[in-house]
Amino acid sequence: MDLAENPQMEDYSLRYTPSAFRTWSPWMVFLSCLVGLSAMAGYALDAAFVNEFGFGSSLLGFAVASVVTLPLTIVIAFAITRRHIDIDLLTRGSGFGYLGSTVTSLVYATYTLIFLAYEGAIMAQAVTALFHVDVHISYVIVSVVMVPLTLYGMTFSSKFQAWTWPLWILLIGFALAIAATSPSAGHHMVHPVTAHGAVAVGGLTLTAVFTIAAAQLSFAVQIGEQGDYLRLMPDPEGAAGRRRWRLAVLMGGPGLSLFAIVIFFASTLLVGYADTETTPDHVAVPVDLFTVVYERAVGDHTVALVLAGVLVLLSQIKINIMNTYSGSLSWSNFFSRLLHRHPGRAVWVVLQVALALVLMEIDIFAHIVTVLAWYANIGIAWIAAMASDLVINKRWLRLSPPEAEFRRAHLYNVNPVGFGSMVAAAAVSIVAYYGAFGSTAADLSPFIAFVLALALPPLVAAATRGRWYIARTSVFPDGATELPCAVCGGSYDVVDMATCPFHQGYICSLCCSTEGSCRDACKPSAWRPPKGPVLLGMPGAAPAPSVSTSLDQAPEALR
Repeated sequence: MDLAENPQMEDYSLRYTPSAFRTWSPWMVFLSCLVGLSAMAGYALDAAFVNEFGFGSSLLGFAVASVVTLPLTIVIAFAITRRHIDIDLLTRGSGFGYLGSTVTSLVYATYTLIFLAYEGAIMAQAVTALFHVDVHISYVIVSVVMVPLTLYGMTFSSKFQAWTWPLWILLIGFALAIAATSPSAGHHMVHPVTAHGAVAVGGLTLTAVFTIAAAQLSFAVQIGEQGDYLRLMPDPEGAAGRRRWRLAVLMGGPGLSLFAIVIFFASTLLVGYADTETTPDHVAVPVDLFTVVYERAVGDHTVALVLAGVLVLLSQIKINIMNTYSGSLSWSNFFSRLLHRHPGRAVWVVLQVALALVLMEIDIFAHIVTVLAWYANIGIAWIAAMASDLVINKRWLRLSPPEAEFRRAHLYNVNPVGFGSMVAAAAVSIVAYYGAFGSTAADLSPFIAFVLALALPPLVAAATRGRWYIARTSVFPDGATELPCAVCGGSYDVVDMATCPFHQGYICSLCCSTEGSCRDACKPSAWRPPKGPVLLGMPGAAPAPSVSTSLDQAPEALR
């Protein structure tokens, strides 16, 4: 069987996810989303920030970043869940256009790749500590093992994540209980022995706070990974079901920002204890950190190492299933538009793992803070521009269509509203990052990107009168809920279909994306709007709604 035709491997990548496939409960989807809690990157980064800038500055920096990113991620999480499309498809219809979102697919793929490599390096450290193999061999081991664990997508992931949570909670709870009983852990948690630099009243410096907050803004992109699971959420049923559904979406998606504060306190408590027992370089390595903590309770280094190794390996497998899975989706989206081919998500799983191995070999672990500080300028520009379009343009000012259209056949290649705003915001902030506007602007560069990316979309949408959102609409038979694709022969929900004059029939969104011969025959111009709307239907179809109000007036099946 073609890999792209295996539904358990594909998970409806690159297309709308129909209700028949979304059979998991909100609880199971929530547990899959929650794996960000297990990531040892949080413990390592928290230690690095606290040791560099102090506890007070780090805590306030995390809080500032959460205040900024939480509203953005709430908007995007519910948009993904209600529309049952991933963040790439949502981006297309949120002011970026069909090819404009290709750039954001690469931005997103880079994010998943950075953390797959970073978390993989932490996992490799545990393998080396347990089995005494060279760390470069461990990099290969931890990379290879992720391929079979991710091939079967949500079918395997949902079960694995649910079954392993009890063991993870037991191990991490044991470690925290040990550290909490140490009389010196609390003192060293708040006053780390390695904190240095300028210290203001109360140990806070404004520069340190915003330096940390700026780096943390990169984690706004994490909502894309949560969204890859949230799109599989079932439709809510009944009042009680809707409450559970909303809670699962809220806590499984944007709620991770709140959980990050919990992780911060947990990690700094552990670091506070370990600081009294070992050197700072060991504290920064999670397997060494937990070994020191467990040894206090069990009294034996080997037993403590085994416990720490199991915790770190389990944590990293859980989070890297998400990083590999989401990376495979983003690479699928990226290459389907460049190559007009989709060999199957499994192929891009292998690419994601191979690229992560390269990053591990060049020691991304040692440079992660610098990498995140630079990346935050682009990541926050993308997320803020999307949120601005979804809220300001679509809801408040009604400068764009109310729905996020994702089908190639209906989109212009590039929409200047979102894409142009993101590029402008990211460009200005990166110039600021390199010191063109002074040291203060350099420290605050991601916030510059954030403000510009929020403000520009409504200005551009008003200037262009929203004409770059919808290139055309399709007309379908009255009452149709599913239609056959003239290319692949499969039947898909109407919301995933378009009329295709090139193939003289209906075409699904995936076949439309991979069609390289049509040269956008369905649109008179894929790059700029003509003077009037173009509506292409099929014989016997219902009257077409106008472009500007098509989603308001369309049948319920289209909404």
